[in-house]
Amino acid sequence: MFKRQTLLLPGALAVALLLSACEHFPSVLPAPESPAPTAAATPASCPPCATCPACPTAEKPQPPAFTRRFTAATWEDLPGWQKDDHSAAWPAFQQSCRGLAKRAGAEAWQAVCSRAEAVDGTSASAVRAFFERELRPYAVSTDDPQATEGMVTGYYEPLLLGSRQQSQRFAFPVHAVPDNLLTVELGDLFPELKGKRVRGRVEGNKLVPYWTRGEILAQEQQLPAKTLAWVNDPIELFFLQIQGSGRIRLPDGSLMRVNYADQNGHPYRSIGRLLVERGDLKLEEASMQGIQAWARANPSRLDELLNSNPSYVFFREMPASDDGPIGALGVPLTAERSIAIDPRSIPLGAPVFLATTRPNSSRPLQRLVMAQDTGGAIRGAVRADFFWGFGKEAGALAGRMKQNGRMWVLLPEGLAP
Repeated sequence: MFKRQTLLLPGALAVALLLSACEHFPSVLPAPESPAPTAAATPASCPPCATCPACPTAEKPQPPAFTRRFTAATWEDLPGWQKDDHSAAWPAFQQSCRGLAKRAGAEAWQAVCSRAEAVDGTSASAVRAFFERELRPYAVSTDDPQATEGMVTGYYEPLLLGSRQQSQRFAFPVHAVPDNLLTVELGDLFPELKGKRVRGRVEGNKLVPYWTRGEILAQEQQLPAKTLAWVNDPIELFFLQIQGSGRIRLPDGSLMRVNYADQNGHPYRSIGRLLVERGDLKLEEASMQGIQAWARANPSRLDELLNSNPSYVFFREMPASDDGPIGALGVPLTAERSIAIDPRSIPLGAPVFLATTRPNSSRPLQRLVMAQDTGGAIRGAVRADFFWGFGKEAGALAGRMKQNGRMWVLLPEGLAP
């Protein structure tokens, strides 16, 4: 794993950290004081007046809670299950078995994975029979069992051109994790915040939010971080940070692999949405390709656009390999057979049957995939990011994908909900 410094702070200081340095942390901060309600906003049981405080019985609106429901299904409920080439998913399932051995429910999965060793993975019928014998399908929905449809997007592993040495052609740095980036694990201070963290840096005797994207770029080589490589295109580098992993073709023709290592703690802001809000793009144009085309046509406005997103991703160099990038499960992803999910909904590593359509199309995309990755924008019970693979063609498909879809998680008897 990447090098990361963890700083434990007194409780009062941790709670006082600025919101911009938090990950999924707003719910534990005190809500800002609201102005006194107007007559129209005051409940009927609380007569309005110029000086009285807000009615004590008035309920403050609460953010919607995350809900997820598994409903038992049959194999006949899965559209396209019989037609899928299950053997194409077998290598990805074997990778999941490696990762599942270290996770919750490992004992149940170990038994399934052990019996998988006797299966002929090249036979689609044998693999399908194995899954039908060993696992049970459950339809995924929100708390409403009828709400089974959600959004399916796509991602990929991009190829950039770069060098290990800075030059006029290769001028944009790919940074490793800075030495002064600190992480506070809030669960070490407050058990109810397990899994939540904030990032920052020390300034004097205070922990303050880490620098934003614009502040990081303004420092150039003064940033206390190793530069792994230099690339030739800032917009391609921006999308590398969104995808989280990629390859860089060096001048000698070799490929350098980089993978997500850490992030500066600031929330991601969609530049596509901003371009639509400003009227620079129409909604249907706000794909990866549309944003890239706008950037090429407006080079003088590019820095301002990119810096409107304060989030910044740092990388680590990975060994050269023909495998896919390493996902959150800790195993290589498989093109068109791996997805990123919200781990609050789908157990990381589990097989999932996905029923959606191909990018900008009504043609079915119905296949067995493995939940082997997560992502900051992948939030919701029925939500998936479909990994298309490596290179330009995969990028073209991923950039256009925003489809409706349904999901069934496949679980062994010992993990039945």
